[in-house]
Amino acid sequence: MATSGKDACGLNGEEPSVSLTSNNDKSLVNGATTEASALSKPQNGGGTGAERFAFSPEPTIEDIRRMQAQFTDERDWNQFHQPRNLLLAMVGEVGEVSELFQWRGEVAEGLPDWTEAEREHLAQELSDVLIYLVELAEKCRVDLPQAVLRKMALNRLKYPANKVHGSAKKYTEYKD
Repeated sequence: MATSGKDACGLNGEEPSVSLTSNNDKSLVNGATTEASALSKPQNGGGTGAERFAFSPEPTIEDIRRMQAQFTDERDWNQFHQPRNLLLAMVGEVGEVSELFQWRGEVAEGLPDWTEAEREHLAQELSDVLIYLVELAEKCRVDLPQAVLRKMALNRLKYPANKVHGSAKKYTEYKD
């Protein structure tokens, strides 16, 4: 079962911490850092916003896996956390994320019209999805970071930038 933010703890029962350097190149935005050096880089989705979002460096996916494993072990919940159950729980959490966007129409990047309470609710639901995803990958013995590297390499082959730039077509729709 996923943990809420108030239940999360570090690997040794401590709160996980993220340290930021004292220079002014980094600032904290919704729990993540943005770097001034990344301002000139294009954003995901091709936006032209002033800041590029970046995740904080900690915790790592492995840290999250260990925290959730400890949380699950302490509650004797492994008996309930088989791959099928974790998948169904994750799908339920994705549904909860969907409910937050339902009836809003298009939502601008950065969620400028959302309240802090709405953003925090979204952060909690997305965290639940990630926690279940990481635990499902663990139970299925899928090394997510390595799988992502392989998948990104495959995507580069399927979607060469010079062919697909600015298009949303599926790779099977492109002609050589």
